[in-house]
Amino acid sequence: MRRSIHVSRLGSRVLSEVRSRLTDVTARGLAEAVGRAVGDGALPPGSRLPPVRRVAAELQMSPTTVSAAWQLLRRSGTIQTDGRRGTVVASSRADGPGRYRAALRRRSGFTLDLSTGVPDPRLLPALPAPTGLPAAPTSYLDEPVLPELAALLSDRWPYAFERLAVFDGAMDAIDHVASSLLRLGDRAVVENPCFPPLLDLLESLGVQAVAAGTDEHGMIPDALRTALASRPTAVFLQPRALNPTGASWSPSRAASLAAVLAEAPHVRAVEDDSAGDVSSAPLHSLGSYLPRQTIHVRSFSKSHGPDLRLAAVSGPAAVLDPILERRLLGQGWTSRLLQHLLLILLTDPASVTAVASARDEYARRRHLIEAALGDAGVAVPAGDGLNLWLPVADEQAALIALASNGIGAAAGRAFTIGPGRPHLRVTVGLIATGHATVAAHLAAAARVPALSVTR
Repeated sequence: MRRSIHVSRLGSRVLSEVRSRLTDVTARGLAEAVGRAVGDGALPPGSRLPPVRRVAAELQMSPTTVSAAWQLLRRSGTIQTDGRRGTVVASSRADGPGRYRAALRRRSGFTLDLSTGVPDPRLLPALPAPTGLPAAPTSYLDEPVLPELAALLSDRWPYAFERLAVFDGAMDAIDHVASSLLRLGDRAVVENPCFPPLLDLLESLGVQAVAAGTDEHGMIPDALRTALASRPTAVFLQPRALNPTGASWSPSRAASLAAVLAEAPHVRAVEDDSAGDVSSAPLHSLGSYLPRQTIHVRSFSKSHGPDLRLAAVSGPAAVLDPILERRLLGQGWTSRLLQHLLLILLTDPASVTAVASARDEYARRRHLIEAALGDAGVAVPAGDGLNLWLPVADEQAALIALASNGIGAAAGRAFTIGPGRPHLRVTVGLIATGHATVAAHLAAAARVPALSVTR
């Protein structure tokens, strides 16, 4: 009996918070009201929502309308079904190890899911026939990096390096590097906004992330100088197609960042070139100025296939040798068969043409959306890569507006440290057709205001 009274009181409080924000008695209006209550903190994660029929009765709406609103909220990631507890406010987990899951969590029901950050599978090069691969290596003593691949990468690298390694994807490489360089209580400078898994990784290591602001050319040199006052051990940067904003360094920006880091020779710079060969921006590396401080990570996932899981890493021997020695106690090396497959993809004329076509197509898709948004009065800086950083009036309201049109996007709060203007990360690289229509929905969602709270 007491539990029933308690649940009833909780339901009344939830309804009161929603009612105070409800200005439009439609499914979308109700969804926005709940979204505003969640965004304001009035309905914290785990808050249980009353049954549909009670909500309908209390708010004088039909159960069908309430059910439709709940569906919009599920699709936008605002609420979830939690077994016997019923429908509850979902945890954004934006301030802890769940940033990665919050940003990239797969959701169903979207006609066009632009929340993922993944490449378009139709733009990936075709894999060579199995007959094109060599026999499987039979020795544990072969070189960890396929010599032919090492030679090819050396010729194409942005600077002369001391040591080269291959890992199972960019985050695997960054994990190994960060675990080697950083200790509990250390600080590391990161771009703000930046890629959520990096923040998850630093938190798991007990490392404090120090935010440095960005603009259309990437990390701002003065922001880096300010962050270096905290005496960090490392700084993590993306030289081009910054995920989520699409910013890329100009030659002068790279030189300016290098000049700032030269004042702190003990700080290692870890560059993550995650877009790699599908970036249309030229690559500028700090390694050209500071090879003894720079670890450069080049991913091939977006250009040649996420399941290829390969990234090449260059750096000083003093940094990479201990990592590679430690790796011998576990996995040992990255599959030489996969390395040979990458070598084929990097040299096969058809594959080279496919990657170049994908790079041009991603740039075309992004330009069409940027131009259409600009015509609609939503200014976004020109960028590069698969993602666009869309400024919005309110993240929850924008997500719900997009969900009502079958479009998914990622909430910007998972990509940022501290307060800032609300944004959505939109994977525009997946928009193959209908650019004007999608841009119109994005522009409309960007303008949806936060509902005013009346008490």
